[in-house]
Amino acid sequence: MRIIAGKAGGIPLKSLKGRDVRPTLDRVKESMFNIIAFYLPGAIVLDLFAGFGNLGIEALSRGAVSCQFVEKSSSHLQIIRENLEKSKLMTGAKLEQQDVFAFLKQTQQKYDLIFMDPPYQQGLTEQAVELIQAQKLLNENALIISERSAAEKAVEFSDLTIIKSKKYGNSLLTIYKSN
Repeated sequence: MRIIAGKAGGIPLKSLKGRDVRPTLDRVKESMFNIIAFYLPGAIVLDLFAGFGNLGIEALSRGAVSCQFVEKSSSHLQIIRENLEKSKLMTGAKLEQQDVFAFLKQTQQKYDLIFMDPPYQQGLTEQAVELIQAQKLLNENALIISERSAAEKAVEFSDLTIIKSKKYGNSLLTIYKSN
């Protein structure tokens, strides 16, 4: 796992090994960031279910102005911090150790890009997107980038348009744009 492009491109990122660990593969990440490249400069980013910070760190490297990482695991949050320090991208980063849904209920910030890669096949994407919409957390023309199991289908939401949905191995990448 590494930062693919931008000011910190090529820097390897630390992660942990385990059955519940499923970092976004470089080829999926590269395809994702090629699609959203136009939206990155100056973007306010939210990385939900952040894991090791792979997606949010890539966004910062490619020109996002800020990224808030939400992860409930303290060991994962420590690795995000180490990855941010190693890549010299700590400026603009904010780390939140809490449950994603508790965070979404209390935040007042609006975002341009929201990444989410929750545990597969638990309906967490749907719950999070519905809460994001209910709390009005999206700026105009914002994107939500969701990674889920390829066995699941892309779900449609009111006030969001699917601009891309593609399977990559065991993952389904879906990009939503706010209307």
